[in-house]
Amino acid sequence: MKNMINTVAQEITHVLSSVDETQALLLSKKMNKSKRIFVSGEGRSGLMGKALAMRLMHGGFEVYVVGETITPNIENNDLLIAISGSGSTASLLQFATQAKEVGADVFLVTTNSDSKIAAISDGILVVPAATKKRRPEEPKTIQPLGNQFDQSVHLLLDAILIYTIQKGADTGSKYEEMTQRHSNLE
Repeated sequence: MKNMINTVAQEITHVLSSVDETQALLLSKKMNKSKRIFVSGEGRSGLMGKALAMRLMHGGFEVYVVGETITPNIENNDLLIAISGSGSTASLLQFATQAKEVGADVFLVTTNSDSKIAAISDGILVVPAATKKRRPEEPKTIQPLGNQFDQSVHLLLDAILIYTIQKGADTGSKYEEMTQRHSNLE
């Protein structure tokens, strides 16, 4: 078991150390300057998006998850963060297209910088991890499906948000304020 745990940790460390820091910094900058942030993804990428949305809310950002009943319309000066390993998820391509039409920025978190969504995005964050597609350029992994991508996205987006908050996001993100925003209906 210990060997399995260490192998997974090494895989994730390798993926995260291979991320282009310029792309991560651009996402941080876009999160900071956006009026509101919308997060979208399908399946497990959607779950990673919801985790990011919760952390953004704790950090004082105005954030919504696409598809929830309380999500308002996206507008100019808003940011859509789309999470898609393939970068070609049909529903996310539709959302990205609609967001661009109203003047919102689109930022794609993906493994595929040559994808349809990447082509219309204002920024991309390439996560060089294995997905369920197992394209030839993806790294080898002992993990099934898109586990390596999901885990890497979760940790990477957490790190970017922590960086954004520590570098002075004007969101009221001191630990005590973040704690006050944490759900008390649990």
